[in-house]
Amino acid sequence: MTGPAAAVVPAPVLSVHELRKLYGAVPAVDGVSFAVRQGECYGLLGPNGAGKTSILRCCLGLTAYQSGRIDLLGQAVPAGARIARQRTGVVPQVDNLDPDFTVEENLVVYGRYFGIDKQTIRARIPELLDFANLSHKIHARIGELSGGMKRRLMLARALVNDPSLVLMDEPTTGLDPQARHLIWERLKQLMARGKTILLTTHFMDEAERLADRIAVIDRGRKIAEGSPRDLIRAHIEPQVVEVFGEGATGWARTRGQSMVSRVEISGETAFCYTVDAEPVLHELALRHGLRYLHRPANLEDLFLKLTGREMRADW
Repeated sequence: MTGPAAAVVPAPVLSVHELRKLYGAVPAVDGVSFAVRQGECYGLLGPNGAGKTSILRCCLGLTAYQSGRIDLLGQAVPAGARIARQRTGVVPQVDNLDPDFTVEENLVVYGRYFGIDKQTIRARIPELLDFANLSHKIHARIGELSGGMKRRLMLARALVNDPSLVLMDEPTTGLDPQARHLIWERLKQLMARGKTILLTTHFMDEAERLADRIAVIDRGRKIAEGSPRDLIRAHIEPQVVEVFGEGATGWARTRGQSMVSRVEISGETAFCYTVDAEPVLHELALRHGLRYLHRPANLEDLFLKLTGREMRADW
């Protein structure tokens, strides 16, 4: 008798292998590999200029690359990019809505690019606008919308073809906290429906809230990959005490370093990383001139440890 059949592992929705993209002699993407599974949110996390947008453009077949392999929804890119894009939604970093059209007309025109007839598109519009909380703006022109409304409309537009995969490039850049939280809520609803999301962001809280797995990209290279919690546990001490204000850095260099596992200084703030924060908290309670904050380690701590705290000239 034969043993039980092995579970069939579905092919990744998106597979990138040893991708390399040059601009002149400068590598924007330098040997990056990752795979996005069906139904997950995969985050590309990195500072501005890390290569995230270049990776997305290569995956969509919009930018040629020098070497590597990309498979998008079963199609090799760039050869099969046009076919794969029929089942892909895209929310670009920059607003490219047509200002001459209304909200409704933007959705109709965009749907026509996929060969969807007007009757089918118009039937989908009420649900799309309800999802984006824009039903009351159906006849408004783009200039009448706030920044948050425009981003929500771009998300609705990306869903007009009922895509299997949604690629989102910095979807909440420039938005106020309320608008960001509404976008996050909508993205969680998409994942609950079984949609797959590839998200680029430099917001740590966004990646920690949304992504099942992340890849940290820096200077075109992948330097870490895993779930946010697993990466934090692997690279960062569990507790952080931030000490700030006048005298904080001096205290950290003289007393703090002997009481914790690791100290990092940025400006007037000392970040004390430790397994047990009680000794340093007791010490700080006796020093009335110092202010401090005790918190668990988070994704921002991981990001800054891996990519550095210094401001770069290209930022």
